[in-house]
Amino acid sequence: MATVAHATKVCIIFYFMYIYIAITEHTDKMSNRISCWYYKPTNYILFYLQNVAFCSDAENVAYNLKSINRPMWNFSAHQSLYSTFPIDPVKENYVRKVKNILFSVVKPMPFRTKVSLVSASLDVVLNILNIDPSQLETKEFIDVVGGMALPKASIPLAHRYGGHQFGYWADQLGDGRAMLLGEIVNSNGERWELHLKGSGPTPYSRRGDGRSVLRSSIREFLCSEAMHYLGIPTTRAAALVVSNDKVLRDVFYDGHPKEERAAVVLRVASSWFRIGSLEILAFSKEYNLLKQLTDFVIQQHFPNINFSDTNKYIVFFSEVVSNTASLIAQWQSVGFAHGVLNTDNFSLLSITIDYGPFGFMDVYDPEFVPNTSDDEKRYSFEKQPDVGLYSLNKLRIALLPLLTKEQQTKAKYVLQGYVNLYKKKFMEIYRKKLGLVGQDDDDEELIALFLKMMQDTASDFSITFRQLGEICFKTLRNLVFNNHLWALKTLTTHEWFPRWVKLYSKRVEMSGITEDERQTLMNSVNPVYILRNWIAQNATSIAEYDDFSGVQKVLKVLQNPYTRQPEADESGFADPVPTWAKDLKVSCSS
Repeated sequence: MATVAHATKVCIIFYFMYIYIAITEHTDKMSNRISCWYYKPTNYILFYLQNVAFCSDAENVAYNLKSINRPMWNFSAHQSLYSTFPIDPVKENYVRKVKNILFSVVKPMPFRTKVSLVSASLDVVLNILNIDPSQLETKEFIDVVGGMALPKASIPLAHRYGGHQFGYWADQLGDGRAMLLGEIVNSNGERWELHLKGSGPTPYSRRGDGRSVLRSSIREFLCSEAMHYLGIPTTRAAALVVSNDKVLRDVFYDGHPKEERAAVVLRVASSWFRIGSLEILAFSKEYNLLKQLTDFVIQQHFPNINFSDTNKYIVFFSEVVSNTASLIAQWQSVGFAHGVLNTDNFSLLSITIDYGPFGFMDVYDPEFVPNTSDDEKRYSFEKQPDVGLYSLNKLRIALLPLLTKEQQTKAKYVLQGYVNLYKKKFMEIYRKKLGLVGQDDDDEELIALFLKMMQDTASDFSITFRQLGEICFKTLRNLVFNNHLWALKTLTTHEWFPRWVKLYSKRVEMSGITEDERQTLMNSVNPVYILRNWIAQNATSIAEYDDFSGVQKVLKVLQNPYTRQPEADESGFADPVPTWAKDLKVSCSS
């Protein structure tokens, strides 16, 4: 009888799913807005079948996952997130709206086909996870990264959060295809959270299938590590695996979906909480949980804040404002555009998170937008500082229930300081990029002129700065450059260039810095190698055929971005962008 009733319930759910999705699909076709999710009714029903429909005991929705109890996975016996915060009481894994909780327990969905290791970051594996690199090719390691097995003490959690997306409140979002495996404390006493991306559906998957494709996973894996070695705060990527399971993606939302291989990235961060983590609680008036989470973040991640201080929330907000201003200034210094700077993609720890349709500028273009879905250029390169201010204001609003009237006024003043904090960090970095020591009233004009010349001549952003730091002033003043100085040669076509060289020479002479000191300073902040779209594309193209040498080669180069590497130069990584690559595009589809 129970079986019949259960089957009847499933059929009813299927019926309403079809009605809902048919209406939604029709509505989407009539809309000009582009969704970042690809879905099909059949995929949604398959998801339900695989997760809920025919499991008699909800607690057993574990896909027959193996349990790994080996020294390599040293998960803490005390999982603080699980033990501290209210957990979703519903154990079934189906899409739903939840309240008064931060996490849902959910198990990874194993792949049906063979899983292979694409690449791993030895630094993360050895120095953060304390795993012997000889274990990387073992089945046990690959099974955990691929979501086929769970280490002992691991309690996989999907995080509920909200956010403003493209300027509009999106309500509940959450980990739609990612889950927290658990926390470790390594040999240095550092606490890290391990995160799988692409490991299957969760209650927050909305219309997605919970998977990531190899194309986007390679980009996230490489960029996470590239940003770290550029010296920019970021999440880390430990390993990347790929299966032969196929998922359907409409890459540019033009009605031409195609099958791609599903992959999983093992990501690592000290915390995955973001502005949207607090926004959803404030919006839903869950003020006790809002306070609990904010207190937890302060105690765990801001040890310099006196927790007994009655102004601790103001101090916390001030720290986030300052750190976010610094982070975005660092993005602007290397030509990085995030692509989807919604409030759910801003970390409370001010680290770069959630690499999607990001891009590094080739030629200097302030209006550069890497995401083809961003038709209005809301998240263009030049607008990132403004978007940071917008998102921090949303954080301020989320914190209001925790503040007194006087503190609410203070929070406004704190936010007003963002512009100066950003400008100060920006100028500090750009002085170094030009080899300027000390401060001068005309520095801002000198930097602005240089950037304007780069924009007018479509000069390469990274290599122009780099080549300027690799030549002596005698060569610079000659105003004639060989072809190997191709980026500077492009810049010389600007009519302002001779005048700028005179101003620049005078400013450097005033500082008293030697030629060697100037070059050393500039080459320490101006990378030779960045993760250009065409470089990632080449690595991805051969990886689709199980040749992962390209990924590993690019990773090796990006681990030392400030030093010339013969192999990288032979591969053209510091050359002008190939003609075929100038029209490469990326989107939210991943």
